[in-house]
Amino acid sequence: MSGKSARRSAFDNNYVTMRYIFLVVAIAFVVAGSVTAKENMSAAGAEENVRAVQSKLADEGCYFGEIDGAYSSDFSAALSRYQIRNGLPITGQLDAETSKVLGAKPAVGPSVATTEQSTETWRQLRKRERRKSTKARQPQPAATETSSPADNETPPTSTDTPIQTTPVEARSSAESMQPVSAPPATASVDEFGTDRLRDYVAAFVLAGLDKNVGAEAEFFADRVNYYDQGEMDREKIQQDLKRYDERWPERHFWVAGKISIEPQSEKRVRVTFPLGFKLRNGNKQSSGKVDKTLVLEPAGDDLQIVAVNERKAG
Repeated sequence: MSGKSARRSAFDNNYVTMRYIFLVVAIAFVVAGSVTAKENMSAAGAEENVRAVQSKLADEGCYFGEIDGAYSSDFSAALSRYQIRNGLPITGQLDAETSKVLGAKPAVGPSVATTEQSTETWRQLRKRERRKSTKARQPQPAATETSSPADNETPPTSTDTPIQTTPVEARSSAESMQPVSAPPATASVDEFGTDRLRDYVAAFVLAGLDKNVGAEAEFFADRVNYYDQGEMDREKIQQDLKRYDERWPERHFWVAGKISIEPQSEKRVRVTFPLGFKLRNGNKQSSGKVDKTLVLEPAGDDLQIVAVNERKAG
């Protein structure tokens, strides 16, 4: 082969190689652009999904923030309010069961279920003052009972989302209590109002999602009449919660009926609610329902638990 022919052949080979490389790069750009477009479309769809749910929750009087499509602690708190009112597992997330009831798509993942956001959510539920929404219902006065699911409804039984919270196995018998129609005489409607107490119950249950096991201890007074164990301080309560976490690392809870409110004194109110539960530790399981009782009193702008008990539901 002559030198000229060799140079020509080398040129042709280089040309083919360059065209091949150009084609590969072009395909890579097209694929990357397609993936980016799909991701953008997916993000836009997720935002629109959240925006639609925010609007529904605002109509229900559960959401008080902006209709902006953001998965914020305000939105998580609103989901918790909706869940406790409808007998759904209290997760603070747009999970499968909650999204089905709302007619929306689920939106659960690491980006929306972080420890920090979970903590902020239950703390948000405990706040006394809320931002008002023009779409939200007007605050309701305290009532004898509030409806969650109807008495004949079957509570959710899924265990896909583990929840940690306070002990739910029956520890001792509590007195049966008859609801009454008014809050304590010296307490304002807002202080012991139905919505606020309902939010407090949701926050108490949701606090179990915190990675810091025993976070629910923050709800208790310095000394508490604690189940059948007598009076205990907060430190011992936290230790008990940690032991319970070791015994039942996977837990699932929902408010399975009506919440009743009974004044105890000028500064105390007793709140009772049926709590459905499913517990799991490996192959060991336990499920059922208890009537949970919290005795609350004001503590500054917040409420605190001064007594807790439960009994097996009949």
